[in-house]
Amino acid sequence: MRTQRTLVMLLGAVIAAASVPAGSQEAEGTAPAPRTPSASREARKFLAPADQVVAIRAARLFDSRSGKMLANPVIIVRGERIAEVGAGLPVPAGATMIDLGSATVLPGMIDGHVHLNLNQPDSPSKRTLIALANGQVDLEAGFTTVLDMDSRGGFNTVEIRDAINSGMFLGPRMQVVGQSINQRATNLYPDLQSLRYYEGFTENKNTNSPWLARAAVREAKLHGVDWIKIYTTQDFVGPVHMWRSDATLVNSPSLTLEEVEAIVDEAHRLGLRVACHTYGGEGMRSCLSAGVDSPNHLLELDDAGVKLLLQKKLFFVPTIDDLISLEKADLRETGGRNSRLRLMEQAFKKALAAGVTIVFGSGATSATIPHGRQADQFAYFVKWGMTPVQALQTAYLPAARMLNYGWESQIGSIEKGKFADI
Repeated sequence: MRTQRTLVMLLGAVIAAASVPAGSQEAEGTAPAPRTPSASREARKFLAPADQVVAIRAARLFDSRSGKMLANPVIIVRGERIAEVGAGLPVPAGATMIDLGSATVLPGMIDGHVHLNLNQPDSPSKRTLIALANGQVDLEAGFTTVLDMDSRGGFNTVEIRDAINSGMFLGPRMQVVGQSINQRATNLYPDLQSLRYYEGFTENKNTNSPWLARAAVREAKLHGVDWIKIYTTQDFVGPVHMWRSDATLVNSPSLTLEEVEAIVDEAHRLGLRVACHTYGGEGMRSCLSAGVDSPNHLLELDDAGVKLLLQKKLFFVPTIDDLISLEKADLRETGGRNSRLRLMEQAFKKALAAGVTIVFGSGATSATIPHGRQADQFAYFVKWGMTPVQALQTAYLPAARMLNYGWESQIGSIEKGKFADI
């Protein structure tokens, strides 16, 4: 038997199924993301009917804009949008009523950094199925929007996004990078599959010059991505080649500043945004100087980096769940002297003290960095200096502002006119 909580989450999922807000992309001067054609009502079964009216009543509602609680809220949903929200509103005749009693209603959360599937040895079809299943797990955990930061093996996340948009499958709203762009620093994928482009890894794509970097962006755009992701320092490969003998990060740079600037310029020219995986050093300076839209990790964030974040009004996406899973290996490799989680704590506190806008991103990936448990990261945010309200807010309006296509006007809070991601 479904609990009330499950019913509401399923309701939010159904209402949230139309993932790309109508008109939001046109406002940015770019074409709407492609939608998968659906020939039957059955193929659109996870889209809310336009004439559907649902009323939700609860004891409290978290206002993610003000950070305060609204007592005795009633939310009226027509179709997929919030029609009215307020204390003690009358329920329209004929509306489906969901009474949550003493429960608190939250807006759907946004995870600004997930990998729906990184099971590289699997076939492309199996990777797609795993990615869809992980997205559904995130949705059931309250994350109604996710930004997929590369799930390896082609552009299957584009197709998953479009299938969810069409109502064919239940799933969260998605923005995706498809394949990332990474001129490998110290490591290579050794398997022969990486030589095949569509099923393989963009890490093998030649971006050895600003013009080749632009070409990689253009090719990704043709596949229908929302974002470009780049690596300017080596990526998460466990502790291998990660640490110097003095327990400091190696931070091998890959893309040059000129290549990063070309990628950012070309992406923005085509209506895309850019995320950057970087730890520190030259790679971090390149990302911040070029003005990437979503700098991730920033483990060796220094005063100069903070200054650039503030000057350029950039977001900071610290991922913690992935670092928790790497903690034991890092401590083993450094003889207990250092770890990426310790560096993240220092970077987080520095950014918070300076007033940098921090956005929730978990790094959820696999069984060791599980989907559906990302909310544990809020506790670290509080431990490192945020109030509980500040921590929770990182998964709402700041995250919505960071996303492409002006989604702050569509998601991130329970307000009239927005999608009913509840």
